[in-house]
Amino acid sequence: MAEVADNTVKYGIIGVGMMGREHLINLHHLRDHGVTVVCIADPHPPSQQAALALARSFNWSLRVFSGHKELLDSGLCDVLIVSTPNMTHYDILMDIISHPKPHHVLVEKPLCTTVPHCKQVVEAARKRPEIMVQVGLEYRYMPPVAKLIETVKGGKLGPVRMVAIREHRFPFLVKVNNWNRFNANTGGTLVEKCCHFFDLMRLFAGANPVRVMASGAMDVNHKDEVYDGKVPDIIDNAYVIVEFDNGSRGMLDLCMFAEGSKNEQEISVVGDVGKGEAFVPEGIVRFGTRVGGRDGVQTIRTVDERIKYEGLHHGSSYLEHLNFLHAIKAEVAQAPEVDLTDGLISVGMGVAAQVSIAEARFVTMEEVLHGMFN
Repeated sequence: MAEVADNTVKYGIIGVGMMGREHLINLHHLRDHGVTVVCIADPHPPSQQAALALARSFNWSLRVFSGHKELLDSGLCDVLIVSTPNMTHYDILMDIISHPKPHHVLVEKPLCTTVPHCKQVVEAARKRPEIMVQVGLEYRYMPPVAKLIETVKGGKLGPVRMVAIREHRFPFLVKVNNWNRFNANTGGTLVEKCCHFFDLMRLFAGANPVRVMASGAMDVNHKDEVYDGKVPDIIDNAYVIVEFDNGSRGMLDLCMFAEGSKNEQEISVVGDVGKGEAFVPEGIVRFGTRVGGRDGVQTIRTVDERIKYEGLHHGSSYLEHLNFLHAIKAEVAQAPEVDLTDGLISVGMGVAAQVSIAEARFVTMEEVLHGMFN
């Protein structure tokens, strides 16, 4: 097995199910940047074995732990990836942040499943400034989305008034012990899945959310499934409207029984001057202005030459890791590009939408975040 150089950044992965192994592959493709994975923690033997088989194909030797506390106490790594089921994030993050040895952390979305837990993690991390925690909201890095963000931030569309995001896709995948079939474990579909899109809305609008209204249900998927006597309760379609503090509005259109779609994500941002659109996985971005009209719309195919592995998210996970690694290695301390506040607010928006559906009313972000923006 290959020896680990002294200046290599050593990673440990907590949770090596589907996403944990995806992180393992991405980090292998960053090996020329001085990266290696040295240990994993997962209580599920089949996941352990699948990760070990991958590591052997990379000529990496991994120490295996059944729990995250044993991995922490081993002192083997500098950086941790947390890719465990959503409902475990809080306890694992609190253990990492309170551990005597500081570890930088990349935690999969959502940060936690509840706003109080997110807030407790944020507060604990404030007391450990030597620890960098980035939240895995990697959709920002998809090349067409990144190009649209660049255009919006460059002012080419004028002040943003409307953001519309459509995700039409396949149902939730099968996960270990079917944990992702229940709101109690995931935080609800609009937290689990849609925190990505609420993060993007906030980024495009350049503002914080004020009020949320949603309508949704579990109409098609998982209705004939039963686990330990319980039927899944995760919604499979929704419309969500978000009002922002600068007067702009966002809308999410989610459907998880729409396999017959050319694109999985379609994003539209409209300002006073023009409109921009991004299409994934087609990799297309379109821009037009009110003055130029339909004939002036430009279409660009986006490619990011830095991507060495497309993976499950069109190269965005690779770029997420690349940016996180640069922040870790920076001589002057840097804040992560996607910080704990971003993670908290994206969860809060999802929680507000879930409450809105349950109670058939507008929900203010003040109700959910309790004075955070004051």
